[in-house]
Amino acid sequence: MNKLKQEFIGSEINIVKSTNKSLVGLQGTILDETKNTFKIKTTKGNKIILKNTSTFKINNTIIKGIEIIKKPQDRIKMKV
Repeated sequence: MNKLKQEFIGSEINIVKSTNKSLVGLQGTILDETKNTFKIKTTKGNKIILKNTSTFKINNTIIKGIEIIKKPQDRIKMKV
């Protein structure tokens, strides 16, 4: 399955690059996803992270947030 078309809720996430340097290295579990954000559960509480400013490692796959800015239901159906 294409890495961009998978369901991310429940997956482990690690922020590997971000314009907000304080987010780099943050890791947790994806609780929810919208068109522009991930809500993740971390050891420091729940955080909402913008997709367009970060690069993520999700299930051992590096994904640029800008590539997945779509509603989850639309992203899963898209042709790549």
